[in-house]
Amino acid sequence: MSVAGVVVVHEPVPELERCLHAIRPQVDPLVVISNLGVELPVPEGARLIRNERPVGYAANANRGIAETSEEFTVVCNPDTEADPGAVATMLGFAEFKPRLGIAGPELRQPDGSINPSRRRFPTVAGTVVRRTPLRRVLGDTQRKHYGLDEHPSEPVQADWLLGGFLFLRREMTDELGGFDEGFRLYGEDIDLAYRAAKAGWDRWYIPNAKVVHAHQAVTDQRFLTRRTLWHWRGIARFVRKHPERLKAL
Repeated sequence: MSVAGVVVVHEPVPELERCLHAIRPQVDPLVVISNLGVELPVPEGARLIRNERPVGYAANANRGIAETSEEFTVVCNPDTEADPGAVATMLGFAEFKPRLGIAGPELRQPDGSINPSRRRFPTVAGTVVRRTPLRRVLGDTQRKHYGLDEHPSEPVQADWLLGGFLFLRREMTDELGGFDEGFRLYGEDIDLAYRAAKAGWDRWYIPNAKVVHAHQAVTDQRFLTRRTLWHWRGIARFVRKHPERLKAL
């Protein structure tokens, strides 16, 4: 079994060089998709694709997947740094799980703190709390959503995995048509996992695979930003596609 790598670059990221240095020995081929329109210092053997015009994350991820043919694809952000062997750990697990469609590693911030990446599918009440000032007083009610009360040391199934670093089976992405390119930046990872679940594909959190993620979490820190608008548009699209989730309070 083989694993291709796709790194999607939307803006200048100081961690990019470390990201590429860490992932290059673990995947083959490695494709870097850039919205920047400028040359990037990619490692030897990696392929750089520069967009003529910026497109959304889902479209860039799909293009990277389409440029490769391996059985599995790692799609990751440029602010991630995979520990040596992280991809091999996920591949070794997937070899014995033929219905594993999506897997994700343990993500940690550069200071060592957990970046909760194993999450529950969204509910109406939970989304309102997380995406409004209510989180300042009710944020603790969302611990279950973020999986903060459990710290598994062995692989466990999950609803969805944070899109910063995803391990995807090509059979699944081909069947589902990849990411929905109608999502600009937020929500495409939830939507893919939800469609995968409905199609009978498993999603696994693999904590033995370790990845550092310098996650800025802009929408978790400020309420009124351009990204907040993108996030709400993503939520609206998810609900339009999957209105049954409105019953999940």
